Amino acid sequence: MIRKLVAGVLVLGLVGGLPTPASAASWTPAYDLEGACVTLQAFNGSTSLGYVWKDSVGYGFKSAVASAEPFRLEATQLGRYVLRDQDGAPPYQSVVNWVWAGSEYGARADWTVTTDGSSYKFVNTATGQQAGSYLGGLGTGSATFKLAPASGCVANPDIATGVSGTPGPAVDAGGKLVGWIDAHAHITAGEAFGGALHCGDAYAPGGVTVALKGCASHGTLGWGALLEAIIAGTDPINSAEDGWPTFGDWPQYDTLLHEASYFRSLERTWKSGQRVLNVLLVANRVICELTPEHTSCNEMDQIRAQALYLQKMQDYVDARSGGPGKGWFRLAKTPAEVRSIAAQGKLAVTIGVENSEIFNCREIKNVPQCTTADIDAGLNELQSLGVSGLYPVHKFDNAFGGTRFDEGVTGAAINVGNLLSTGHWWQATSCTGPSDNEQPIVSDDLAKLLELGVGLPAGTVLPVYPSGKICNTRGLTDLGTYLVKAMMNRGMIIHIDHMGVKTASAVLDLAEQAKYPGVASVHTWADPALINRTLGVGGFVASYAFAAHDDGQGTPTFLDEWRTHRALANGSKITGYGVGTDVNGLGPQAAPRLDAASSPLNYPFTATNGTTVAKQVYGSRTFNLNTDGVAQYGLYADWVTDLINSAGSDGPLLRQQLLSGAEAYTVMWERSRA
Repeated sequence: MIRKLVAGVLVLGLVGGLPTPASAASWTPAYDLEGACVTLQAFNGSTSLGYVWKDSVGYGFKSAVASAEPFRLEATQLGRYVLRDQDGAPPYQSVVNWVWAGSEYGARADWTVTTDGSSYKFVNTATGQQAGSYLGGLGTGSATFKLAPASGCVANPDIATGVSGTPGPAVDAGGKLVGWIDAHAHITAGEAFGGALHCGDAYAPGGVTVALKGCASHGTLGWGALLEAIIAGTDPINSAEDGWPTFGDWPQYDTLLHEASYFRSLERTWKSGQRVLNVLLVANRVICELTPEHTSCNEMDQIRAQALYLQKMQDYVDARSGGPGKGWFRLAKTPAEVRSIAAQGKLAVTIGVENSEIFNCREIKNVPQCTTADIDAGLNELQSLGVSGLYPVHKFDNAFGGTRFDEGVTGAAINVGNLLSTGHWWQATSCTGPSDNEQPIVSDDLAKLLELGVGLPAGTVLPVYPSGKICNTRGLTDLGTYLVKAMMNRGMIIHIDHMGVKTASAVLDLAEQAKYPGVASVHTWADPALINRTLGVGGFVASYAFAAHDDGQGTPTFLDEWRTHRALANGSKITGYGVGTDVNGLGPQAAPRLDAASSPLNYPFTATNGTTVAKQVYGSRTFNLNTDGVAQYGLYADWVTDLINSAGSDGPLLRQQLLSGAEAYTVMWERSRA
């Protein structure tokens, strides 16, 4: 056992460790060990301690190289690694100074590795203890290690993209971006809503076995399963919650509280022609407070946590790609950076914000809880985080304006949230023309919600709404006007989705007066009349990524909406069109087409950029768009191709507009900043 521990320490030393005070200047982070299969030879100064080998519990040292244990390395962050021995066990720093063989990745199995160019130090990231010889075994010490290529290593658990071949250029001869844009995604959902609502992560130190493992809270009758049953209609009892590697329960196109954008799936869409990913940092104080486990529910704290998560995700992809700046996932804070990233053939990731109490600017019984100084400070902070735009209003009325309503029981639940946030229900009146809901909520919806056990404060009087089309009586406030003008002065993108008609109309009035193009509707949450005005000022439009044809779910189709927007008076101004997946955004992804059996997408297929795409495999589960719909983000590579194939005679135009989407969005952003 002692010798086994010693071997683990040696492994750590070979990978690299934190510099010791005496030689800090000569030891630098080791970035090039991702995926390496090596043996570890430990040294005390110039004296060899032997090769690390595996004992019964830990690791020790033997002089013969034939006895050396082969170790596979996987980066957990820049300069940090988990090692896996021939049995797949990760060496970890125990509490008794030895390095033992663990059963799964944990904080004590994470090693910071440094090198002087020929030797390596391994320092446990959690404890700060350097690996070396301890009582004859691998454990706490001061050894350095030399690495040599080995065979027989276990394969690191991972997910392949299924994409092969050489992609076409990401930028054409005229400097224009060539590729599609997802203008609305929530890949940071693992840190949203206080960090517990969502099960799974887009990445995690320790890899896929950590990021996509099941969550007990979302298993049978767990609070997560019960909440998902309310918002998504899933079965709270039949919840296998198995995750990696079988994925029998999730992801599915209609599971809303499980991770659907693992970074290998994002990599698949990038390799298949995606150029820009607009990530919306999302927050909601009321939803956060519904969860029994959470960090801060302050919405600005949630946004800060997600911004940090996104930066660490870029670093993680870099670490898995060979070092700083080498990854394909690149944050872009300006349009110029988008173009530079695209020119390198990488994925440009832009940042926006979508939350209900932005800058803590809620209103309580029509009294704003913030000032213009709070707005200025908030915008300064967001821009320092690289945020390009935001939603002034989202789901609840706030100090800036009125919201657009959801329908049915979902709308009733959000209306309860509005009551908790503002102290009042949504206030609505009958209207003609553009409305805030084509299927308005009615009092019966609140009754159904109460049947599900949703409690209300004692003495609460339920609202009564007119039948037919209704509109929010609340419009753009003085603070809302101040915010919109401040955003225009800063060249930020104003997202009008989720604004009530009265609020959005006032915002578009301001944009038209200023000839300001930085207005966007990117996931089917605005009336066509407002879309037409958005196009009129030079704004950008994307549709929610519904199925191409009828999916039997009663949802719109992407093709129908795209054609509707093309037919608008300003439809001819569409030079590029976007996709808004809303992945991880508490909304379903595209279900399988009803006609998929008779006209399926055939695998492998040729993507829009010329690469060849096979089915993606997660562990033991193989995904097929025809039967799974978009169960996870990697299937958007399949969905885009299927969408174009399904467009009939409109296919060539749809292809051209989708592949011009990233360019059109970037041009809109550039003109806003001019």
